[in-house]
Order: sequence, then C-alpha cells, then structure tokens
Amino acid sequence: MTPEQPAAPRFGEVTRTTKETDIAVAVDLDGGPNADISTGIGFFDHMLDQIARHARIGLRVRATGDLHIDDHHTVEDVGIAIGKALDQAVGDKAGIRRYAHSLLPMDEALTQCALDLSGRPFLAFRTDFGTPKIGTFDTQLVREFFTAVAMNGRMTLHIETLYGENDHHIAESCFKAFARALGDAVAVVSPGELPSTKGAL
Repeated sequence: MTPEQPAAPRFGEVTRTTKETDIAVAVDLDGGPNADISTGIGFFDHMLDQIARHARIGLRVRATGDLHIDDHHTVEDVGIAIGKALDQAVGDKAGIRRYAHSLLPMDEALTQCALDLSGRPFLAFRTDFGTPKIGTFDTQLVREFFTAVAMNGRMTLHIETLYGENDHHIAESCFKAFARALGDAVAVVSPGELPSTKGAL
C-alpha cells in the first residue's frame, strides 16, 4: 500500500432538507479534482468549484433554496452538508496528515489558512471586505460558509487575509487557501497510523 492508494474509499454523502433548503452533497477525497456544482448562486458555485479543483477532491453539490428571500440559508446549509460529508469521508483519520496550511496569493490579495482535522470545531476568521456584495453575493456569507464547514466538519480552521483590495480576489483567495490546506490535510501519508498521541481523534 502506498500513500496514493488508501485502504478503502474515502467517501461522504449527506442530504439535508428543511423548510428553507434541499441539499445533497457528496465528497470523494480520492476522486478529484472533479466538481459537479449547482446551487443557484453563480458566485458560490464558482467558489465551490475552487475547493474541488485545488483540494483535488471530488465534490458534488445539488442545492435548491429560498433564494427569493436571500442566499443566506442556501450558503449556510451547503456549508453544513459539506462539513458533515468531509467528516464522514476522513473516517477515523488513520494515516492522514491531519495538519496543513496554505499561503495563497490572488493578484493583490494574500490569504493564509491553517487547519487541523482535530475533531474539535473552531473557526478564527480574520478577513475584511470593502463592500457588502460581490455582484449579488453578500460578502458576509463567506464567513457563514466557513463557520458551517468548520463546526460540522469538526475541524479547527483559521483563515486570515493579510491584505487585499478587490473583494472578489479576497473571497477567492479564502476559498483557494482553504482548498489547498484541506487537500494537504486529508492526504494519506502514513497508512494505518493515527496522527494523535491520544490514540483517537
């Protein structure tokens, strides 16, 4: 067995249906980069595609929501479902790197992300936007998405934009930095070995 050939498929699948949204998400940690995304929110679809491409995972998202109200419920519930699917896919976490970080430039913007697939959910998000919207997308929903992913993926997640001017670039650098760190964290580097002195994660 090599680090490129994990012992079993690492796959997570979650459906979430509420009065506000209907979400289906599938994550394949070894099936990418492969994205099949449809949320009804163009900018958000573009950001989710970045996760699949730069984490080099398979990601399928189908979401319908009350977009006639706003995008909040859909973005948050997709984040919840992706977090839970990621948590399923890593399983007991044996063999994975667990910790990872990325420093990601996007033109004039620079964002760093560090994460730990620790089982202990926490988000530190230090990114400011100059405008309330990118097109029709609320910039405050970037934080809401990562909050939902971190809490439901049971990960410690730190995202900080060091500087930037263009809000599209700032947001995209957050998603890409997260993706790069995630891809490294889920990589199988020591098959069968649990990356913890506690013996459990």
